[in-house]
Amino acid sequence: MVRLGDIDGNITVGEMSSTTLDNCVRYTNPDNHELAMAFNFHHLKVDFAGGDKWELKDPDVRELRDLFRSWQEGMTEGDGWNSLFWSNHDQPRPNSRFGDTEHYWYASSTLLPTTTHLMRGTPYIFQGEELGQTISDFTSIEQYRDVESLNYYQIIQERGHTPEEAFEIVHARSRDDGRTPMAWDASENAGFTTGTPWLGINANHVQINAETEMADKNSVWSYFQRLITLRKAEPVISEGDVRFVDVAEDSPLIAYERMLDGTRLLVQCNYSGNDVPGLSVDGGELLIGNYGEARSEGDQVTLRPYEAVAYIWR
Repeated sequence: MVRLGDIDGNITVGEMSSTTLDNCVRYTNPDNHELAMAFNFHHLKVDFAGGDKWELKDPDVRELRDLFRSWQEGMTEGDGWNSLFWSNHDQPRPNSRFGDTEHYWYASSTLLPTTTHLMRGTPYIFQGEELGQTISDFTSIEQYRDVESLNYYQIIQERGHTPEEAFEIVHARSRDDGRTPMAWDASENAGFTTGTPWLGINANHVQINAETEMADKNSVWSYFQRLITLRKAEPVISEGDVRFVDVAEDSPLIAYERMLDGTRLLVQCNYSGNDVPGLSVDGGELLIGNYGEARSEGDQVTLRPYEAVAYIWR
């Protein structure tokens, strides 16, 4: 589904860092002939302790779920249109941020796009995200180039943190952690350049690179291809309404339904490193899951660490 503004038939996108839902509805409702879609960044602040980017805390899954619900359901009600994303040049790699890339790299790298690609809106993919590239493996502040990061390395220490603590924070938050060069292959400098790249190349580019993943039908890249294919093949994904499913407040589960002309899609995503009881999928067909076959007992699935599943009823 393509939505156009009224500027010479072009697709127009607005970056709305802190704009309200009501404003984004007005900007993107096609009757107003302004923007086709809008980015909002509220969901990328759920791991800011006290609202401060440079103070760390674990992602608040309840807040993340509530934000997704309000923006998905609110934009649907007002006939607005969301840009769906986790990554850009100003964000650390999301699989390292919202998942566990040390123990569950593949699951973490496929959980996040499953969550957003099946929502109502237009998905975006940032370079290397489709490969599961992780945050940098830098070990020294001298390896960073971003002015904001270098300045805050000093500011954080002035706040009372040790140099080691300041580096830990910068390493988790720096924009450079999403700007390391695209990993094309396993060669020196990841095939990105024969010269000297502006930022260092992660050592894991030997395993995480485009050449390797495009040849592997079970890779993160191949999983992204499946998500893209489903959006084009299933109108309920590209055009359907959305409704979030209630779960316990302390649950790490994010679940929502898409509905269109009698077709129903149920998406369930586990944002934790533990097994979590899921919702009933009685009579549904597994459309996609990042573990392959789902684990179920009767009509209820059990979601493994960072597992995402989508069932469809036609």
